[in-house]
Amino acid sequence: MYYIQESDKPVLVAKMFNIIELVEDKIILPVSSKEIIDNRKANTLVKRIKKILEKTDCKTVIVSKYLKGQEKFMELLNNYMINVIDGKWLFSVLSDRVLDYIVKKKNLKKEEVNVSFLVNKDYSDYLIENIKKVVNTYKSINIVTPNLGKFKKLERDILEKEGTMITVTNNKKKSLMRSKIILNFDFKTNEINKYNIPDDSIIVNFKGDVDINKKRFNGLNINDYEISYENSEEFDYDKSRLYFQKDIYEAGIYKRQPYEFIERKINRDKVEVIELRGKRTYL
Repeated sequence: MYYIQESDKPVLVAKMFNIIELVEDKIILPVSSKEIIDNRKANTLVKRIKKILEKTDCKTVIVSKYLKGQEKFMELLNNYMINVIDGKWLFSVLSDRVLDYIVKKKNLKKEEVNVSFLVNKDYSDYLIENIKKVVNTYKSINIVTPNLGKFKKLERDILEKEGTMITVTNNKKKSLMRSKIILNFDFKTNEINKYNIPDDSIIVNFKGDVDINKKRFNGLNINDYEISYENSEEFDYDKSRLYFQKDIYEAGIYKRQPYEFIERKINRDKVEVIELRGKRTYL
């Protein structure tokens, strides 16, 4: 896996001829963080990155914070089928910690908070386990889904094993109306906006950017996050400074292992959510 980053002080010749530098596991581009990469330069750089990855049989990269803000560059990486770690998978895995972070930052009481999980097709182990973790600590838990059959079984299991009632529904008018926190696992913009959403609710979108098209909505719409964790690897100043830690951490997890192994690693590394971000909001 390679890390792709800008240069602190790109040499003039390197900039003129788009010369890419390879330093260990880093692909250093001849651009600085003070410039915008135009379409022509982006196309040339991505083609050269693609050749490097093909020669080394590498399929996954981590991109610096600055480069992630270069829309054309990121679009071309996607067009060339280069897999860029974005931390979204890890975001979903950390949904129980996201809940705890929100409650703490907003000074809420769990026993007074209604939480809704918006789930379309995501029926993963970590989703189910995280729902089970929080059912006994919040006032009420709703699962809003068009796939009622799958979650009705979970509803029965939790009632039998935990003695706790959760609600599984898909009522577009009523299902979210009492929700203070809405955890959106895989509803897209056009899907979530079909529901009545409380004006002051806090929405967390785990899979991608989602816009809330409600004129009266003045709550928080979260699309991204950052973490901290204990790093047992050798300290690397560039990786600490230039990259999102969520991306680096996600890249180090084998995603196909059982949930309990992933949870054990996260606990061992003391992973904490330290920031939630929307387009114009931070928490």
